[in-house]
Amino acid sequence: MEKIRIMVGSTRRPKLAAVQEAIRDFGPRLAPGSDFEVIGAEVESGVGHTPANRSELMQGARQRAEALIRQACEKPEPAHYFVGLEGGLDSIEEQGQRRVFLESWAYVTDGRHGHFGRSGAVEIPDALAREVLEKGIELSVAIDRFAGAVGIRDNQGAWGVLSSGLVSRTEAFRIAVVAAFAPFYNSKMYHAASGARS
Repeated sequence: MEKIRIMVGSTRRPKLAAVQEAIRDFGPRLAPGSDFEVIGAEVESGVGHTPANRSELMQGARQRAEALIRQACEKPEPAHYFVGLEGGLDSIEEQGQRRVFLESWAYVTDGRHGHFGRSGAVEIPDALAREVLEKGIELSVAIDRFAGAVGIRDNQGAWGVLSSGLVSRTEAFRIAVVAAFAPFYNSKMYHAASGARS
């Protein structure tokens, strides 16, 4: 049985669980009959502690995956896929009003090709947005204060607090990982679509 190693740019439990749960869903399509090993490693995102827009979220996810590739070059058993995960905020203007959304992003690469995936988005309260975007308080600290709890990031996350437990941080990242891996496990569709364009 072939072992497929997937490196993740984090050692945080919700992120690793998100990748493991996503693999349970698409693993049989990606590499039928294979055994998957998820390996977490701490790497820097290269962006601020709470990305404040979609570009920073995408950049942070990609840079985490690229840092993993550099680490893997020094290991005797290289990985097959590298996953960067980044959560943060995206701010837009709608009818003259600022609206700020919490989003979770993934970037997956096999070292040659890479693809992004994103969770849905949940709008955050204006008071919380001001704490993070205007006062520069890290989202994990601000959400702990907002919810009157400690360590939310490593449990349900801001997603869980804002959705009243209906969507956890793990679930949001799981969706982003499933979406980012789609061109790999559904390669026939992606190759057909690029062939139709050319």
